[in-house]
Amino acid sequence: MPIREQLIAAVGDEHGQEAANRLCEACVALFGVDAAAISLVVDGAHAATLGASDPTARVLDELQFTLGEGPSLDAVSAGTAVLVTNLAQTGGATRWSTYRRAIHVRGIGFVYATPIAIVGHHIGALTLFRAHPGTLTAQELAGARVAAELAEKPLLDLIKVDLQAAVADPDSQSWSELSALTRTDVNQATGMLVVQLNVEPAVALTRLRAHAYATDRTPTDVARDILARRLRLQAN
Repeated sequence: MPIREQLIAAVGDEHGQEAANRLCEACVALFGVDAAAISLVVDGAHAATLGASDPTARVLDELQFTLGEGPSLDAVSAGTAVLVTNLAQTGGATRWSTYRRAIHVRGIGFVYATPIAIVGHHIGALTLFRAHPGTLTAQELAGARVAAELAEKPLLDLIKVDLQAAVADPDSQSWSELSALTRTDVNQATGMLVVQLNVEPAVALTRLRAHAYATDRTPTDVARDILARRLRLQAN
């Protein structure tokens, strides 16, 4: 059965996040990788993980938001695939050096991200992770591109109202509204930190991300603890 048909069969009649998750699971099964995730990228920033093959894949993807860098961001920005065959070999490269170290210590040796486009706009990426270094076969690379094409539907299922408005009018507020929608907990917690620490929103968000990275948690989990008043960050 052709790759496209296998991927479509794996998704079945599911929609939204479950469809995105199943597509990622199929990528792991078909392309010889260990994890896969679908990211939403808005204004150059990682806005949400909309699909993941498993909890580990979600953590690997969320780290791009925590650190503000990563292959999904580069793939969307450049509008082309990003491939690192051996994360242990930097070769003097400085591209997302913190992120690559963070996922390498988690046992990842290879990463491949390909952008997802809707109506000509790159708004997300499919990222594949593998423990051992190397590359993908031509067939696997072609399959990953097909998976990125199929990821358009679950993305639209999840965010179609705001996304369609943003595509129709790139100067509208829909991009920022969409970003806020996908990280409500983080935005609310950032607002609390602005008041508690008497700092600017950008500084508050940096503090939240730094705490998440230092404690090996996702920013969303940290934000929920802040909102529930289980955690209070101290002023410097």
